[in-house]
Amino acid sequence: MANKRLRRLLTVCLGAAVMLSPLAARENRMSGPNGEIAYDITIPDGFDTRTGKCPMVILMHGIFSSKDYNPIPAIAKGLAAEGIASIRFDFDGHGKSAGRVQDMTIEKELADARAVWEYVRKLPYVDGIGLLGHSQGGVIASMTAGRLAKEGCAPEGLVLIAPGSIIKEACQAGRFFNATFDPKDPPEYITCWVFFRLGREYLLTTQQLDIYGTAAAFRGPVRILHGTRDTIVPMWCSECFAKAYGDHSELITVEGENHNISRKLKTVVASVSEFFRKVF
Repeated sequence: MANKRLRRLLTVCLGAAVMLSPLAARENRMSGPNGEIAYDITIPDGFDTRTGKCPMVILMHGIFSSKDYNPIPAIAKGLAAEGIASIRFDFDGHGKSAGRVQDMTIEKELADARAVWEYVRKLPYVDGIGLLGHSQGGVIASMTAGRLAKEGCAPEGLVLIAPGSIIKEACQAGRFFNATFDPKDPPEYITCWVFFRLGREYLLTTQQLDIYGTAAAFRGPVRILHGTRDTIVPMWCSECFAKAYGDHSELITVEGENHNISRKLKTVVASVSEFFRKVF
């Protein structure tokens, strides 16, 4: 019984209910600011990277998750069916990338995302780039888009799925998932759901983030998706993002969907694919 309970907790924290499905993907590694970054590129069937051109979406997973857990691989497959390539990668300390989750911070994940962006920009067959993030990956995608926009090299479109901006308030309140701590003087690390450690630097620096202010610099098209039965990230997070972006964004509520995107995965994938098909 205890083992079953631990497995259920692990699934919730990973932010995914379904393991990676077989895809036409190539797993590789690139040099990143925090060590090697593991990544997969999914190419549309029949596309020749030597002679063709196609857009690519950079897919970013959530905290305690990886590129190999849905909804990320399912989205990669859905985009490929629309003729859109994608690259999904593991943030530092997650999945097959270098490092420890305990050493992870938002700034380090932003640096990882930027490294992947620079890599994609140099791919000769890519003729447009979009960003997508789920949960904490939504925070990273939104802030990355905002920073890039300020530099004059913004992505063509942005999708946020249950963007986890609640991380700031959680760290300020001294309660992250089932772990409690003194927000003014957190310990070396806290342990969430038995398995996962968050370090002191993450707990302190996340309190100071200007998430919505940074994100708002991006003025391109934005689609935000959020399940009505999400018990991990509250709906107000997506509402705050929608307010920050204004009339160039749309917030779509997915009735009955949870944070893991395990109940209406096809609906979410279809919405993402439709958005990027129009953007590109």
